[in-house]
Amino acid sequence: MADGVVLLDSLCSMFGMRARIALAEKGIEYEYKEENLEDKSALLLEMNPVHKKIPVLIHNGKPVCESLIIVQYIDEVWKDNNSPSLLPSDPYQKAQARFWADFVDKKVYDAGKRLWTTKGDEIETAKKDFIKALKLMEAELGEKPYFGGENFGFVDVALITFSSWFYTYETCGNFSVEEHCPKLMEWVKRCMEKESVSKSLADPKKLYDSILFFKKKHGFE
Repeated sequence: MADGVVLLDSLCSMFGMRARIALAEKGIEYEYKEENLEDKSALLLEMNPVHKKIPVLIHNGKPVCESLIIVQYIDEVWKDNNSPSLLPSDPYQKAQARFWADFVDKKVYDAGKRLWTTKGDEIETAKKDFIKALKLMEAELGEKPYFGGENFGFVDVALITFSSWFYTYETCGNFSVEEHCPKLMEWVKRCMEKESVSKSLADPKKLYDSILFFKKKHGFE
């Protein structure tokens, strides 16, 4: 195990998937520990006592929490691993990348969560908000192959993990991402050609089945 790297994670978490992609991009071997989020382990509570959430990257016994911070940490610590940096070196471009990753966490995540946890008119509002957010991301992508330009980068890592949830969002909201954002879906297919991505993302239909089970158990239906 390289440098004592452990990842506390959950297979369905779009945030955990980010850490998995970043580790794969850098070729880092690590020990994966699946967390039961309804019965959190003593290790998770010890390593992330503030938020008590996954993912947590443990490197040489020291925890790093919050997915975007984890991705940046991986990018900095293993910068000499013969792989392109995920964040640009230019300060302005780096700030822009962080801005759009933050947008994903605030706007895309919020609307997506409302799509599968609400009902009726609230779902319609969530759908509009979700499509609006994705259209803004599509405009930012423009004609570039990746958000990072020619190379897969930080914003790509931040957003691509949500694609495994698209099937859930589409089914719950009765819409098609591809119909509204065709260029973004082309980007998804391009990202999925990367082994670091395809092997890190959860199966969309298995994820949906997990969500149905969760909703039934917690009375979201």
